[in-house]
Amino acid sequence: MTKKLLMGNEAFAHAALEAGVRVVAGYPGTPSSELIETVAKLHADGAARGIHVEWSTNEKSALELLAGASYTGARCLFTCKQVGLNVASDALMSLNYVGVKGGMVLFVADDPGPISSQTEQDTRRFASFAKLPVLDPATPDQGFAMMQAAFDLSERYHTPVIVRPTTRINHASTFFDVADATDARPVPDEGFERNPKWVIFPRRAYQAHGEINERLAAIAHDFAVDPALAAFNPMVEGGAQSTEDARTNVSRETFDDGSMPKTATSAGAKAVGIGAGASEPAAAAVAPRLGIVAGGVSAAYAREALRMVEARAAAAGVEMPAYRFWQVGTPYPFPEELAATFAEGLDEVLVLEELDHVLEDALLVHAGRTHASYEVRGRLTGDARDRGENDVDDCAARIALFLGIPQVLAPAMPAPASPTAASAASASATSSIPVAETGTNVSRETFAYDAPADAPLPVRPPVLCAGCPHRGSFYAVKRALGKTSAVLCGDIGCYTLGNAMPLDAVDTCLCMGAGITMAQGFAVAEPHKKTLAFVGDSTFFASGLPGLVSAVYNGHDITVCVLDNATTAMTGSQPHPGTGVTLMGPKRQPISIPRVLEAVGFDCIVHANPLDLDASVAAVREALDHEGPSAVLFESPCIQLVKPDAPAVVDAETCTGCKKCITEIGCPGIGFDADARGPRSKQRGQAFVDPGLCNGCGLCVQVCPFDALSMTEPQTDVSRETSSDASGSEGGCHA
Repeated sequence: MTKKLLMGNEAFAHAALEAGVRVVAGYPGTPSSELIETVAKLHADGAARGIHVEWSTNEKSALELLAGASYTGARCLFTCKQVGLNVASDALMSLNYVGVKGGMVLFVADDPGPISSQTEQDTRRFASFAKLPVLDPATPDQGFAMMQAAFDLSERYHTPVIVRPTTRINHASTFFDVADATDARPVPDEGFERNPKWVIFPRRAYQAHGEINERLAAIAHDFAVDPALAAFNPMVEGGAQSTEDARTNVSRETFDDGSMPKTATSAGAKAVGIGAGASEPAAAAVAPRLGIVAGGVSAAYAREALRMVEARAAAAGVEMPAYRFWQVGTPYPFPEELAATFAEGLDEVLVLEELDHVLEDALLVHAGRTHASYEVRGRLTGDARDRGENDVDDCAARIALFLGIPQVLAPAMPAPASPTAASAASASATSSIPVAETGTNVSRETFAYDAPADAPLPVRPPVLCAGCPHRGSFYAVKRALGKTSAVLCGDIGCYTLGNAMPLDAVDTCLCMGAGITMAQGFAVAEPHKKTLAFVGDSTFFASGLPGLVSAVYNGHDITVCVLDNATTAMTGSQPHPGTGVTLMGPKRQPISIPRVLEAVGFDCIVHANPLDLDASVAAVREALDHEGPSAVLFESPCIQLVKPDAPAVVDAETCTGCKKCITEIGCPGIGFDADARGPRSKQRGQAFVDPGLCNGCGLCVQVCPFDALSMTEPQTDVSRETSSDASGSEGGCHA
């Protein structure tokens, strides 16, 4: 074993390998992508033996490949982000009915914020919908343990199991003890065995549904009593204690790394019996009437917030009220037995979680089913954030108010009369939090203790990289259209940023591959308009093919612009079928995009280098003039794949200060100096090129109407020849 500093995703990869995973497949999607890349690197280095790892064309393809491997007894790992599970859902819903043989873990990364996604979809809801158990780590360390436990749980019950980290878990880094080398778990001697259960006929599905319901009840019980699984649901009590030497602060050691809490003798907090490994509870002077529940990374935030609140309370001489804390690391199926233990004697419960109110709903259902009298507070009552990410400061503010001691975080604020009164007041809070009977509305910002009163940071919207070939593609399309009425349908990828000014070239963006099919809808409803769809080369293979076939089959008059930059750029430059690069090493023959288009029936296919403006405009016009489906292949590699040329330069004697180089293409490599003076710019200022950003693409040189921009050295020809060579033609429209 070696101690290494690893990103969460890297650690999850090591955990899966140590668990004996045999086949790993998925589709890149931030924040999940690094897991597969780590497996591929370890395999290439010889540290992971007997592994097959691949980027599949999309999530559905990956899951179906893994299903077959699992039927042989091989342990399998699927990776995607939250919206990627939508693509795999068709296979997944049936797979749960059919079942698996080798352990099948679905690593699905959620993205609160969202930081790099189109939705704040909560995979815990999807798990309930698909009736699949889900494990929800609070820390990378706990996720490491969950990954290994998930394979065992999957094989015990012959069901896929979801491990659902979120962005902060995926991308946090800490030290792990990992094996220097791992071997894949061998496939059992019997391998795949023919059995009618592998074929999902209606009668078999009816029987399987009953089996699913039975195993969910059994898994919920395991979550409460199985030592390995109950460790993911630690429960402690803190605050007021009975013995004179008991500390009121919950120590760091008590909560440790998110696993089972240590014994009560190590801290003032005491563990509540929740199965094997729990400590003997100590007698408390005040039985807790308040409870705090948290899941995922919010549990880590809540633990840190409790330490902060207790430290502030101790410094202020304020006694912490007794409380009970429960981390729910296994949200579905909900461990009702643990909920009963947690809720005993409580009057109110505060729930802290990200994305959806899953735990809040589960506690409300439990309270109704058991006729319990505790009140649940959280997202539904305005006592927790209703979207985005949580953070320690916000959790501390809400916990302090819930416990009835908000003054420990805002010393000038009068203390509420009681915990109950404070909680009741908080239930009506939206933009401000009323403090009990003071008549004072204290803004949420009041609780951001010690926060500097700095001015708001300037808004910095995301932009296409300097020199990105997509910029030339969008600009050429807009130039070719001129004043022609058109609808421009976008897609998921870097090129979604084409919607921003000044390009303003993306009118719609729904989900991967939808641009092609949405364009067909616009073409039907508004045939008088030109309809174009933008799709990246990776998305072309991932989910664009069905829409292309439909366009030809139904004769829709659309123009598909394939933005081929030779990589899956948005998620970290992963390969795809059009590159020929595989994670197992051998480079295959790249699958030709133009040949695919020809095969499905596109008669008009034109090629263009998006960094050659005039040629690109002519190519777009040729495709637009064709009646029926047409395609423009914009072929130029992502700037991350090529060595930059010398930067452009501005001739101060020629620049007029017209700003067209800025207002036409919006390249971040071009700035404007309002204080610059020149014979033609006079008092208007002049443009300048940032040599640290410019990669010498030359697009701005072609845009400038006064030839004030030029290249310092001859440009490198960055056009790609692979597609045109593979197609066997120069492209063009023909009958």
